[in-house]
Amino acid sequence: MDNVKQIKHLYARAGFGLRFEDRASAGNLSVKQAVASLFNSSENNEPITSVQGNTDYAMLVKGDKGAKKQFLQQQRQEEKELNEAWMNRMSTTDAVLREKMTLFWHNHFACRTKDSLFAQQLNNIQRSHALGNFRDLLLEVSKSPAMLQFLNNQQNHKGRPNENFARELMELFTIGRGNYTEQDVKESARAFTGWGFSKTGEFIMRPFLHDAWQKTFMGKTGNLTGEDIINRLLEQKQTARFISTKLYKYLVNETPNLAHVTAMANVFYHNNYEIKPLLDYVFTSPWFYDEQNIGNLVKAPVEFLVGLNRQFYITYQRPEVQLQIQKALGQVLFYPPNVAGWPCGRNWIDSSSLMFRLKIPSTLLNGGLIDFNGKADPEEEAYIATIRNQQQFVNAKVQTQPDWPRYLKNIPKNASKTDIAQFMLEPKLSNTLINNINSATDIKAMVVELVSTPEYQLA
Repeated sequence: MDNVKQIKHLYARAGFGLRFEDRASAGNLSVKQAVASLFNSSENNEPITSVQGNTDYAMLVKGDKGAKKQFLQQQRQEEKELNEAWMNRMSTTDAVLREKMTLFWHNHFACRTKDSLFAQQLNNIQRSHALGNFRDLLLEVSKSPAMLQFLNNQQNHKGRPNENFARELMELFTIGRGNYTEQDVKESARAFTGWGFSKTGEFIMRPFLHDAWQKTFMGKTGNLTGEDIINRLLEQKQTARFISTKLYKYLVNETPNLAHVTAMANVFYHNNYEIKPLLDYVFTSPWFYDEQNIGNLVKAPVEFLVGLNRQFYITYQRPEVQLQIQKALGQVLFYPPNVAGWPCGRNWIDSSSLMFRLKIPSTLLNGGLIDFNGKADPEEEAYIATIRNQQQFVNAKVQTQPDWPRYLKNIPKNASKTDIAQFMLEPKLSNTLINNINSATDIKAMVVELVSTPEYQLA
């Protein structure tokens, strides 16, 4: 039995799309076998190690202007290399499910830091626990220097608690807005006093800054610690529901189905927040493959670019072009707009970004020119200015090399033009598109046209 349609949908959501070279083997698998294969290929965790060490910024700023300028240049270079390393990982790995879920947690625990080593460390925490246990993931993220710095918990001391981390922990990371009180925020902040990190980026608990007096949080009273707060939040089934809702929007449909989300939350909660059983439940549920859930999600810019890279085996003589495309489309890895992360779904598309998206495939596949105009980001003006000032690069060809022979040889010999189009696109083909396809005289040109359509923006 040929299950290509279902397996293709599975790989569009659990990975970055199905390639022609994987079509034959995938079509012979049952859904359960394909899901098991995805988990097996993502079993091993390989951390990213592009950033080897950090520089003491405090020492440099005390020095001359040259030292400070050198540091800023090094900082930008590390940011670029880290971005390229993750893009390359997603574009070439067999562990697509692990990377797809790392991308989910990257947005769920949105964080910005100027220290690339801290950013890499947080990314590797998310990768390590992407398919593991949510409590372990939450605890390690909460103790990471990137998050402690970003949400000001380094300045959270007894007698003058900083509520930033405590608030976002509940509003964005666990139970969601409307499910806690302002008093819960205050008591939680007291519990996290003393949490910080050393100069070398290691978590430290500073007892002399911790408020050890009695606290009451969500009905529980005692000398509560940060771990106690996290455990109490996970005892609330609303946390399982909140995470399940976000995952449903990420993997299934922008409009949550209450019954399906409730079932997901039950699986998540009763499996002690193990992520793998939750994903297995989603991917093996018949409703996951319903027509209304196929080809209805707008690809995030990174998913869109990675999908092209994987389908056409694109290599870059100038890898930094990928960072510029991210900027132009509004999603630069490691630079979420704020602690709430990127607004996803149809928010990715506006008139200008759609036009740019439609031009990218032909540009990358034909080595053309791209005019980069990123969206304004006041928090990173210097960063953006650096990109925009690279005029010599902007006016140069993108210098990409798709492997057309490899792509074309994997298309089944008896495949019609319509067959190729149906495989390349998730939504149903319109009559207009079918007519355009059938009038094409060259397969390569037809494929470039296919991936330059609005339909290709959907997964």
